[in-house]
Amino acid sequence: MAEKQQTEPSDKQPGELTDSAPVLPRTYGTLLGPSTAPKMEWPELVGLTPEEAERKIKEDMPRVQIQVVQANCFVTMDFNHGRVRLYLDHSGKVERPPRIG
Repeated sequence: MAEKQQTEPSDKQPGELTDSAPVLPRTYGTLLGPSTAPKMEWPELVGLTPEEAERKIKEDMPRVQIQVVQANCFVTMDFNHGRVRLYLDHSGKVERPPRIG
């Protein structure tokens, strides 16, 4: 019986998908939103005031907590996914690229 099935002509064209193969939509990669990872660092904010930097960070991640660190101040070394620290220089501008943590 298996030989009979192989010799019968098929209605499908060569290269055509069979019923067992899934057909993915053209937008397959974008079904769950953009494939870019969330932003973890903002190097473009170096040299801005803390207010400007906070506004731009909040545009990207509205729920993040901003901590402004004055020059020569100590901070804890813990890592917090919901925090961005703005390290300021003596003139009050952002000195290092702000990042999550």
